[in-house]
Amino acid sequence: MKKIVVSAINFSSGGPLSVLQDALGYIGKNLSNKYEIVALVHNKDLFDVENIKYYEFSNSKNSWINRLFYEYIYFYFLSKKIKPYLWLSLHDMTPNIKAKKKAVYCHNPSPFYQTNRLERKFNKKFWLFTKYYEYIYRINIDENDHVIVQQDWLRSEFEKRFKIDNVIVANPNIKIPNEIVEIDGNEIPKKDFAFFYPSFPRVFKNFEVICETAEILKEKGIKNVKIYLTIDGTENEYSKYIYKKYKKNSLLEFIGLISREEVFKMYSKIDALIFPSKLETWGMPITEFKEFDKPIFLSDLEYAHETLGNYSKGKFFDPLKPEQLSDVIINYINNDIKFDNHKDLTIDNPYVKTWEDLFNILLEE
Repeated sequence: MKKIVVSAINFSSGGPLSVLQDALGYIGKNLSNKYEIVALVHNKDLFDVENIKYYEFSNSKNSWINRLFYEYIYFYFLSKKIKPYLWLSLHDMTPNIKAKKKAVYCHNPSPFYQTNRLERKFNKKFWLFTKYYEYIYRINIDENDHVIVQQDWLRSEFEKRFKIDNVIVANPNIKIPNEIVEIDGNEIPKKDFAFFYPSFPRVFKNFEVICETAEILKEKGIKNVKIYLTIDGTENEYSKYIYKKYKKNSLLEFIGLISREEVFKMYSKIDALIFPSKLETWGMPITEFKEFDKPIFLSDLEYAHETLGNYSKGKFFDPLKPEQLSDVIINYINNDIKFDNHKDLTIDNPYVKTWEDLFNILLEE
């Protein structure tokens, strides 16, 4: 049998792990009758998919030296031993390997982002990524039969930066929970208009534009608004800075990190979602919240337009201008908002929305 290798030795939590589990779930169920499946993972205990042979690399995340060794040295000899038909690297780097077909899935959009002083101050690692991750992408990228990204704007950037024409746009499969659990803590007061921004406090997530908006609303005498943020100042230096600066604003509720199930419970209670992030490969809360058919106020950026797609209750604002967001909120609570009736963008092929369609391309003879 021909062999498929799926490599993701640094995926151990969060969204990346979900992508890997989802991919292996599809492969194990649908392709194992035709192909021998090998998965290179960080911790094989995180997977229960049958018909897959797992290789564990538990020290891959200990240092970049380990990661580079595996990608550019160890995997070369492993590939010569396994002799794969397809080698799919799910985490950005194109390894030095031997395979009939090669593909890399690129998640990290940081090379296409310009950091500001605040972002450089609170996350030097992210700043370094914006400077040097392009070179990680560039290594061996020409050797791939296919490069996979989640959005068309990323494809345009890859084509422009790396002079390649083999990029597939593959939208992520986002699963909506069937059951929603009760959220701990205080209920949302009925007299308030409630808004919500669920995100981990990374510097580009742009919590400050919401907080500055709350300052503007407070100055204008607005009192019947509550904006719920999933930070409380304990997560990292950036959230500590945000909380310390804005904690006295009564319009803001710093509820801290909550589970995905609790996020969905909040979705069901709030009036509108605010999503001001300045950088995303997708923007999962946008897709999730569309299921509730409520207003979404979101950054007027390419990723957000592509993620929103067909939706009649979206309103875009400049993520660097809190006065725009404050106008959106005031218009909403005064029942005077004019939504941007948004439509799906036209995306050229190759463009897929399912693992089945993606692997049909990757395995094409």
